[in-house]
Amino acid sequence: MDKSRLIPTDKIIERLQFENPWWVTREIPHVYQDMSRRLYFDLFYPFIVEHDVKRAVVLMGPRRVGKTVMMFHSIDKLIEEGVDPQRIFFIGIDNPIYIHLSLDEILSLCKEALQSESLEDCYVFFDEIQYLKDWERHLKVLVDSYSDTKFIVSGSAAAALKWHSTESGAGRFTDFMLPPLTFQEFIHLKSKDHLIHKGTVDYGDMKVAHCLTHNIEELNKEFVQYLNFGGYPEVVMSEKIQQDMGRYIKNDIVDKVLLRDLPSLYGVKDVQELNRFFSYIAYNTGNEFSYETMSRESGIQKETLRRYLEYLEAAFLIKVLNKVDVVAKRLKRITSFKVYLTNPSLRTALFSPVKELDSEMGNMVETAILSQWMHRENLDLTYARWKDGRFEGEVDLVLVDDKKFKPVWGVEIKWSNRYYDKPQELKSLIQFCEANKFNSALVTSIDKQGQKVVGEVSLTFLPASVYAYNIGENTLKMKSTSY
Repeated sequence: MDKSRLIPTDKIIERLQFENPWWVTREIPHVYQDMSRRLYFDLFYPFIVEHDVKRAVVLMGPRRVGKTVMMFHSIDKLIEEGVDPQRIFFIGIDNPIYIHLSLDEILSLCKEALQSESLEDCYVFFDEIQYLKDWERHLKVLVDSYSDTKFIVSGSAAAALKWHSTESGAGRFTDFMLPPLTFQEFIHLKSKDHLIHKGTVDYGDMKVAHCLTHNIEELNKEFVQYLNFGGYPEVVMSEKIQQDMGRYIKNDIVDKVLLRDLPSLYGVKDVQELNRFFSYIAYNTGNEFSYETMSRESGIQKETLRRYLEYLEAAFLIKVLNKVDVVAKRLKRITSFKVYLTNPSLRTALFSPVKELDSEMGNMVETAILSQWMHRENLDLTYARWKDGRFEGEVDLVLVDDKKFKPVWGVEIKWSNRYYDKPQELKSLIQFCEANKFNSALVTSIDKQGQKVVGEVSLTFLPASVYAYNIGENTLKMKSTSY
């Protein structure tokens, strides 16, 4: 029996017609029309309509960040711009009805459903492509075979997608990473842009264009909301989901990655152990670890820990930061490192929401700031930690020039106003600046803004919420320029 026909052809065609209602209605479902477009949409859409380069677009990212919605918004804009709706196909590969079909066979059924002879000038969207074995080989053949067709695929198991698209699709695929929401996007989705205005910030030796706020109290309320609920578009827009974060995020995001995606990709045998380990990491986001202490506290062998960290980072659940010394020199042997969630709201889903005055706020703010920087590719982000006699110094976030192996800047991330009043207590940051001949550095606060000078170092204080917003906005500007 032909495996591809285990399910009758007419039933598969019915499913295709259901998934592509615009073939008849000439519009996408209202549930998607009513959703706001992410700010990343304006960066993504040009890849869809790019025809000079014959490449498939691979839309990657963690679960529930809006990849499917972005595909529907792309379809909506294509129809808006005059593309024939019957030249646009959407197929959700995760549906078991397609399990024994190749991509080419699915396309043949699309043509049959529309009684069409060719795929010329068509746009084909394959959602959740990772559920098709050897998807990259299938997709490469399609790109080579249908030169007048644009293929767009999405997938949540981003590590495998990235690796396969790089290895097997050289010259055939263009990768686009869709990360969790930035704080800027969060403010935009909630229509709170009125809280932000344009201004300048004095960094001692220069003034820089910056987004600022007239209402820091209100912006900070939104920032705390972002820490707890802000990574996922659906959560942002639904108070019902916010009241049951454990069920929505943990079951639909964390558990599917830990219990299904990672075991299938990497052959993890003890999924419960991996689950417990992730909970341990999530609770301690922003803390420094060593393999010795991590192994002792978790009861997991060091070699297994290394693999788990690699898997969790590959799945975009965590980010590992390695340590450098006061002049950003790397240690020959990695003895300790910091681990951050890629999205602070993951911690809320597993435990409970944090409040503005909770002791966990420091680590959550640090996690949020780092998560804004993670939207930039190819940045060598580290943290500095060193000993100078009895003095132990640390700077929370350091960018290293990967060609010159020198620090570019250092930032001290605080959820406190104390250091605005007592800047001389920031001994580590001042020593770091002096060692690297920096005239200035940035320190975040709760709501204090201004400059303080200690010795020859000018310290610029900005509210953490304002700083987080600016990283997101500057990242989008930079990406739009590079794309």
